[in-house]
Amino acid sequence: MLNNIRNFSKTWFAKILLVIIVIPFVFWGMGGVFSGGNTNNIAKINNQSISTQDFMNHLNSSRIILETIKDNLNNNILEEMLGELISKKMIQLEEQDLNLIISDKILKKRIKENENFLDENKKFSRLKYEKFLLSSNITAVDFETKLRNSELKKNLFSYIVGGIKSPTFLSNNTFKEQNKKISLEYINLENVYKKKDDFTMDEILKYIDKNKENLKEKNISFNYSKVTPAILIGIDEYNDLFFQKIDNIENDISNGFTYDELLRKNNLKSVFQTNFKLNDKNISEVINKDVLKKIFNKAEENKIELLEENDFYVLYEIKKVEKILPSIESTNFISNVKEIMVNKSKNDFNYDLIRKISQKSFTQKSFEDISTSSNTGTENISITSISDTEKFTIDIIKHIYSLPKSSFGLIGDKNKNIYLIKILNISESNISKSSENYKKYTNLTNVKIRDSMYSSYDFHLNNKYKVKINEKTFERVKNYFQ
Repeated sequence: MLNNIRNFSKTWFAKILLVIIVIPFVFWGMGGVFSGGNTNNIAKINNQSISTQDFMNHLNSSRIILETIKDNLNNNILEEMLGELISKKMIQLEEQDLNLIISDKILKKRIKENENFLDENKKFSRLKYEKFLLSSNITAVDFETKLRNSELKKNLFSYIVGGIKSPTFLSNNTFKEQNKKISLEYINLENVYKKKDDFTMDEILKYIDKNKENLKEKNISFNYSKVTPAILIGIDEYNDLFFQKIDNIENDISNGFTYDELLRKNNLKSVFQTNFKLNDKNISEVINKDVLKKIFNKAEENKIELLEENDFYVLYEIKKVEKILPSIESTNFISNVKEIMVNKSKNDFNYDLIRKISQKSFTQKSFEDISTSSNTGTENISITSISDTEKFTIDIIKHIYSLPKSSFGLIGDKNKNIYLIKILNISESNISKSSENYKKYTNLTNVKIRDSMYSSYDFHLNNKYKVKINEKTFERVKNYFQ
């Protein structure tokens, strides 16, 4: 049955049928599916309405295929696309409010200056322009509209941040922020944490008794039968007869046949696997561990199922699913419990340190006491700039650069070691205007100012334009794609 469906989906008839279904959607959208009053409006920006047709046109222009939208409905793809359209409309309203325009003369100049449309003599080539439109499957009107909108957006952003020039002291601050030299003292907490062998048997047994439910392991007992052409039809060939019998087995499962009835009807042999768990080392050679893992993960779904693998099938029947507390005589179980206890001990220790540091109750004496309990004591390191990632990742370096002198912190390195640190000293230097790097830090400062202005402008737009979503209409649109 499943193979028939899969095979049909590959035929030309199925592809033609899919095209017939999709074409109306692509070219005409939802047409009259939504009608009447405000039901045709999906959103409003102040008094400017956005219709369902506007939204569908936006989806079509995005070139996202129908199946992708359907597959990602639960991932908020339509919400993101609507947000994108609202942002686009908001910018257009702002351009209109500021009377920003791109004349036909300027538009023509932009097209003629485009390097993609210039010939070998650097002259505008009408032929190249026409070829570009054909290869991009776009009309001249659509291309010029998109270009005009792009130029308007550039002008708007230039209007917002035009003329930015950071003063010298801000450029100098940026230089100092990124080139501070920080010396710190650190303790590798791996040398402080409790190890597996530090836990006594009495502590382990108490932990097991307190956490019985969490320590229980899922076990399944099941029957299974490996199904191949040689077993099912007597020859080692994947032919129509084999797949017909596979379809029959699937139909019989749907019709309520028992596992034993399926075995008798198809002359299959069964293997019984008792109390199987994922870390089980005593695995039958009949099927591999990956298949057993699939059965284990699907144990609560269906009691009887035919599982398809690359070159064989597995018919199985779940007999029992239970959670069992392993025996304390099991060395693997005790080792796993110790590992859990070690990780819990680490997390508790780290949490206590973070709490004390954040509450300002962690002192120099506290630091020295931990150093004394460490096998290696403390070590020192000097960080030369915010881009010095020889020992720590860039995110950790940024965190270190945010700490004041004499403060404490908890950080990690590239190898997932955890360190308790103390900032010993911070030294800064100034940059002169004659420095070859002065322009670099001026540009970085300009970017920071620009980003700050964009954030402020975004806040301004959110106050200026009130957006209201028609939830009922939007839900109907979502239902249309389901």
